[in-house]
Amino acid sequence: MAGSRIAPPATAPVTGATVKATRPLSGTDDCHGGQSAMRFERITTDPAQMGGLPCIRGLRIPVAAVIDMVADGMSPADIIDAFPDLQPQDIEQALHYAAESVREREIPIGAAS
Repeated sequence: MAGSRIAPPATAPVTGATVKATRPLSGTDDCHGGQSAMRFERITTDPAQMGGLPCIRGLRIPVAAVIDMVADGMSPADIIDAFPDLQPQDIEQALHYAAESVREREIPIGAAS
C-alpha cells in the first residue's frame, strides 16, 4: 500500500458517533465503572462512498484499512506516509472504534451528508 493515495470525496463533511460504554474506556473521564459516552468524531459513513463502510473523516480511507496496517506492524509514521491525509489522532480513533465494534453491540454512527 506504500505510495498509494486514495483521493478524498468532493465534499468531506465530518459527523460523529456516540457509543454508550458499560465500563471505563481509555480517553474518557469515567474511571469508576459508570456509563460514559465515547465520541468517534473522526469516523464517518456515507452509503454513496466505499459501500457505506466506516471511514476516516469523510475520506475514502476505511477504518478497516488502517486497522489492517496496524495489525501488519506498520508504525503510525508509515501509515501516514501511505495515507498523507491521515493524522495520528485518526489512527488512534480507528483503533478505539475497532475495539468498540467487537464488543458485540451496535455502534450507531451518523451518515456523512
